[in-house]
Amino acid sequence: MKEFLALIIVVVITGVIYWGVEPFAHSQMNPEVAPADYKFSDLPALNAEGEANIENGKKLVMENCVACHSIKKESVASPFSPNDAIAAYGVNPPDLSTAGLIYDKHFLANLLKDAAVATKQTHKFKEMPHPMPAYNWMSDREILDMVAYLESIAPKELSNKEVFIDACSRCHGMKYDKLSAEGGLTTYMGTKVPDLSMMIRSRSLDYLHTFINDPQKRLAGTAMPRVGLTEQSEKQVIAYMESVGDSKKAERESLGYKLVIFMVIMGVVAYLWKRKIWKDAH
Repeated sequence: MKEFLALIIVVVITGVIYWGVEPFAHSQMNPEVAPADYKFSDLPALNAEGEANIENGKKLVMENCVACHSIKKESVASPFSPNDAIAAYGVNPPDLSTAGLIYDKHFLANLLKDAAVATKQTHKFKEMPHPMPAYNWMSDREILDMVAYLESIAPKELSNKEVFIDACSRCHGMKYDKLSAEGGLTTYMGTKVPDLSMMIRSRSLDYLHTFINDPQKRLAGTAMPRVGLTEQSEKQVIAYMESVGDSKKAERESLGYKLVIFMVIMGVVAYLWKRKIWKDAH
């Protein structure tokens, strides 16, 4: 009876600590933030009458974008080597072949309109212009035509790793998968850019989703831009990070359940053995 009473006391104390103290400590270390907004509702809607003109969009992209960006899908090479681009802009402009798939359409339109505002980097580019010029002199119709063209050349789907490479690898590496980031970004970012091989183990899924969707929610003033991924693309990025940094997750979770069952069985056996020994002793 005394052992049973001691067990109850331990359970009560553990419950108070877990459901009382732990949530408070967690709330202090990880303040609650608004959920990820995949509609990017803080950005203004672009309005234009009629259907998008893909051919006009292609003409505008070729006139205004390929001076910095490559479009491998259209056999358009980058005018700079990665090192020259980093020296000129601080960062290597991305290839646009998959932009219409991995980035949200509404975000992409606003990115063309004003990149500093769309990426939430106005605090960083107060004294100097954003490396990507604002196309706010264009009409909404022209910008939406450009987005329509980028969507038309984008692939129907990409693997998780391909999405990560196109969305993240210009800045971040994944050394556990032998994927290196482009160098020379410390000056542009203002800080060393972390390798993401083990980030899945050091941050919760909720943290990663909200941070990737809007870094300013989690780390106000950070140099990391909001990249504007669609919800599907963001899930693929995190799935790839998990496959590299936590490849044994399913095996570990399965073993955990087996261990709990084993401990319960052994606990029952130990209790029955204890009763038998003490019964004989009396």
